[in-house]
Order: sequence, then structure tokens, then C-alpha cells
Amino acid sequence: MDPCRIFAGNASVALAKSICEKLRVPLGDADVSRFEDGEVSARFNENIRGSDVFIVQATGAPADHLMELLVMLDAAKRASARRVTAVLPYFGYARQDRKDQPRAPITAKLVANLITVAGADRALTMDLHSPQIQGFFDIPFDHLYAAPVLIDYFEQKRIGDLMVVAPDIGSVKMARAYAKRLGAELALVDKRRPRADAVEIMNVIGEVEDKNVVFFDDVITTGRTLCQAAEAIKERGARRVFAGVSHGVFCEGAFERLEASPIEELVVTDTLPHGVLPDRVTELSVAGILGEAVQRIHEERSLSSLFV
Repeated sequence: MDPCRIFAGNASVALAKSICEKLRVPLGDADVSRFEDGEVSARFNENIRGSDVFIVQATGAPADHLMELLVMLDAAKRASARRVTAVLPYFGYARQDRKDQPRAPITAKLVANLITVAGADRALTMDLHSPQIQGFFDIPFDHLYAAPVLIDYFEQKRIGDLMVVAPDIGSVKMARAYAKRLGAELALVDKRRPRADAVEIMNVIGEVEDKNVVFFDDVITTGRTLCQAAEAIKERGARRVFAGVSHGVFCEGAFERLEASPIEELVVTDTLPHGVLPDRVTELSVAGILGEAVQRIHEERSLSSLFV
């Protein structure tokens, strides 16, 4: 069987290289650049006719990253690739996954349609903001989790009296799964705003006094929810506070909030490029999980054991 062909958009070059190192295959030669007016240009510099092509590209903001993926998918399809798989370490534009107010879009469905129409035969992603987004795709879709990497890291730290806490209602299911794997108890921070102009009230459901707490969530952007939850937990007698997050988006001000918070260490993965991170932020790689999935898809083997 011919080896799989892996290419990268500009948002995921480092991760794609790590995946290629795990699989011992070279990163494909493709140019993804800009015309003078800023439009995206993509070209494969090697023959991919009849090949099993994987294009690695996170699709968060700016929109150029999504556009790069779409243009690369179209180029691969027109170059007669046998199969084209969109590998989305981070699936952007996922927050609007339902019509929860009048005259609002369902952006996650729009992006799913764009990826499919652009030429993807299959999609592979990690830790979706909402699992139901899988149903927005009309092509085979594989949803992986960063849990094995994060769980292994915290198991090796051997933190005693550990309690897993969900920082908000939306992350309860994820936190429950982590608590089960770590053999820890579960607690929840319930954030409420009594009036539109009122300060939020943080209710902690569960006994966290004298516990070492670790939060788990799928994404950190501004860091407000996580840092406020950490302060509420600390006020109720928690000893040490850690956090594990799959996707580190880190908007402006996020690192400053983190530095001022009780969180000792925040662990994120390399689904997004981060550059230089503060001392209390640790980055783990998910290249092994994604690489194993790419290999199994290429060899037409089951991915079930990876869905932890």
C-alpha cells in the first residue's frame, strides 16, 4: 500500500510535521500563499493523482485559515486525489451550532457544508464544542478526544485528594468522563446572573474543601469562566487548582487573567499554534492520537479504540 500523503495549511504546519514524524512519512510539498491583493493561493508541488491525501488545518479565526483549507481541498480534488480527508485539529466557528435566537445563523452547519462542497471525502477532528456537529456533515466524520493525553499527564503528577470540577454547565459531561477515568469525585460550578446588570453568582455543587481541584473544558478563549470558577472554588476551601483544556485559543487578556487567578497550571494541547506561552501554561502534543487516526483511516482499519 502506498504511504498516506499529508499536507498542511499555514495554521497547522508544526502539528502536521509532528504527525509526519510519528508516521515516518515526509510532509507533502504544497504552497499556500497570498496574491498581492490578499486572496488565498494554493498549489500542490507534487503528483497526488490516485493518492490518499490528508490536509491538516485548524479552522479558527481569522477566516483565512478556513479559506486556506477550502482552497486546498478544491486543489486536491481537481488534482485527482483518490480520497481527500480534512484533518481539523480545531473546528472553528462551532459556537453557533443551533438557532437559539431570532435571525441568527447556524455557522457550524455552514462550515460543514463548505468543507463538503470544497471536496472533502472525509473529516477528522478533535473535541468539538458540541458533539451534535458531527451530524451536520454528510460525509464520514471521525471525532477524537484529547482525553488520553490530558489524563496521562495528570495521572503522572500523582495529585492526592483529587476532584474534577466542571467550570460551567456545558462542560459537565466532559468533566464526568475525566472524573471516571481519574477515579476522582465530581463537582460543578453553576454560574448565574440574577439580572442583566448584576454581578454573576457562582454556586459550587459538590464539597471541594481541602481538595486538589482540576478543571476540564474543551476550549479557553478569554479565560473569564475558568478563572472565575477557580476563584469560587478557592473561596470554598480548595487547596490547589489545575486546569486541562483541549484547545487554547487565548484571546487578548487571557494570559493576564490566568496570571491573576488561583490556577497553578493550565495544560493545553497543540491543536492550535501558540508561540511563546507563560510559565504556568503547559502544552502537550496530540500528534500521536491524530497520527494513529490518519494511519488507521489510510489502512481502512477501525478507529473505535481511539474514541476514549
